[in-house]
Amino acid sequence: MDEKDILRNLREEEEEEEENQSEETKILISSLPWEIDYLGNKLFKYQGYWYYEDVLQSIPNIHLSFQPQETDIVVASFYKSGTTWLKALTFALVQRSKHSLEDHHHPLLSHNPHEIVPYLELDLYLNSSKPDLTKFLSSSSSSSSPRLFSTHMSLDALKLPLKKSPCKVVYVCRNVKDVLVSLWCFLNANKGVEWGDFSQNEKIIRAENYSFKAIFESFCNGVTLHGPFWDHAQSYWRGSLEDPKHFLFMRYEELKAEPRTQVKRLAEFLDCPFTKEEEDSGTVDKILELCSLSNLSSLEINKTGSLGGVDYKTYFRKGQVGDWKSYMTSEMVNKIDMIVEEKLKGSGLKF
Repeated sequence: MDEKDILRNLREEEEEEEENQSEETKILISSLPWEIDYLGNKLFKYQGYWYYEDVLQSIPNIHLSFQPQETDIVVASFYKSGTTWLKALTFALVQRSKHSLEDHHHPLLSHNPHEIVPYLELDLYLNSSKPDLTKFLSSSSSSSSPRLFSTHMSLDALKLPLKKSPCKVVYVCRNVKDVLVSLWCFLNANKGVEWGDFSQNEKIIRAENYSFKAIFESFCNGVTLHGPFWDHAQSYWRGSLEDPKHFLFMRYEELKAEPRTQVKRLAEFLDCPFTKEEEDSGTVDKILELCSLSNLSSLEINKTGSLGGVDYKTYFRKGQVGDWKSYMTSEMVNKIDMIVEEKLKGSGLKF
């Protein structure tokens, strides 16, 4: 048997294994409780969290095949919590020895942060248990560079692969009221995207806006993709308390209020602290400027590019703290504040 035959047999065995696994996952999904979310899509509850069917199918793939290296970095967040910003900051920090901040060909000037830092459950393991990781990591191709990944899944969903090889996980948390508003604005800016099926790239026609009240009620009930929100945040909060060497819990509000302090904290955690020379030469400020909302949103790639049917420009809105005050009634504020207080009681986590 020549080399081609061996490779062909291996591929056939892998395809058969994936088919069997996919069938097992479908049987599991059919037995799970489900609800209809604010978009009119089915959400399935699995081990305490809610997922769309295709995202749920990626979990066995991740558990089976994702083998974190000690130098890997995972950028984690609940959606609309500062993900794009944290991806850009993390990439700029760990790659600054390879990509000069003065370089006119810096990857962040020609690529959206979501292109550079792929999602485990969406970009990599959505349709395969053995994805080609290299094509997503070409900008980090040197052996000395850490591999960068991202996820919107809870830490509870990732505990199995992370047990195999501890890596660095940085999580950004944002006030749930601002998350709600940001999500509502984002969805209405992308009304042509079919959010229940992340495997498609075609846009559909939707004239009416999504209901803010419906999204609000879903959040309050905990029935939202990757939710409940408070369980999601607490999973990473506990991780940071139990293993601060490998888990960093960051707050969006602190990043906005003290960007220099927080970026230096992030660099220390990622084992790439700023040298005195770098601080004296303004490297911290240069990274903050490169990754700023005003700079990223002004780049041609982020004004005209798209991925999976989502226009890059819709990832950049206001980025304000407290924007919820312009959208929520006092009754809404009181209701969700009381729920959050109850859900976080005894955890030590506060918003």
